[in-house]
Amino acid sequence: MPPLTALAPAKINLFLHVGPVDADGYHPLSSLVAFGEVGDRVTVEPADRLSLSVSGPFGAGLAAEPDNLILRALRALGQATGTGEPPLRVTLDKRLPIAAGLGGGSSDAGAALKLARQALGLDIDDVELEAVAGVIGADGPMCLRMRTAWAEGRGERLTDEPRLPPLHAVLFNPGVPSPTGAVYRAYDAGPPRAAAHALAWPAPPADWSPAVVIDWLAGLRNDLQPPAEALTPTIAGAVSAVATTPGVALARMSGSGATVFGLCRSSQDAAAAAVALSAAHPAAWVAPTRLGAA
Repeated sequence: MPPLTALAPAKINLFLHVGPVDADGYHPLSSLVAFGEVGDRVTVEPADRLSLSVSGPFGAGLAAEPDNLILRALRALGQATGTGEPPLRVTLDKRLPIAAGLGGGSSDAGAALKLARQALGLDIDDVELEAVAGVIGADGPMCLRMRTAWAEGRGERLTDEPRLPPLHAVLFNPGVPSPTGAVYRAYDAGPPRAAAHALAWPAPPADWSPAVVIDWLAGLRNDLQPPAEALTPTIAGAVSAVATTPGVALARMSGSGATVFGLCRSSQDAAAAAVALSAAHPAAWVAPTRLGAA
């Protein structure tokens, strides 16, 4: 069988409302998640044993990691199907920044699980595969689906949202990591929040045209953005840089950061914003994309 390859797309939290930590140590959340047309690329092919090699612009940060989420997910797949460790050679072309709020590792694992099922001819359906993806964390099932959805609970309660139109955007990462654990700890150290208020959001618009959706999203928030900015002031500068770029209608941090997305009214605006940001910030990672296209 020839190698199988798939895109592991960037995940964007269009908004992210977070409640206080619960008795089990988890944070309830509400979010609308969409996926872009940019991402890492995962390739699998049959081999004598399971292995992973990492390349790409951001590959060096993962090359020495012995317990990559891809390997964890594939080992869990072997356990779930009773087939043992999958004999696959996996190659990850790491094109998304690391610790960037883009769900990169979870998306990589989701792509690898789908490819492994195909390569090995495993008799496991999507629901069972989502359960396997859950072993890597709350982002696992949504990143396996790779389609627009409302996420609630700890992120595991997913409801597809096919009404979201494709949204043109520019992604901007200032080149600093934003570790999720540290951001949540800073969030917990902040002022107490009432869970009902934190998780609530106004009813979606009746008109799901891009302009109306962008205006609706402007009234929402990412509750992890203030603590992330306090920990890493560079993120606040990144939000400001994107927000003040011509053609950007809304700028917000995604996930726990440090990547900022700027929603634009057209693909031309997104492309022009990417050019302007790249020129002004040559050390940053910048990419125009389309969200919610799947």
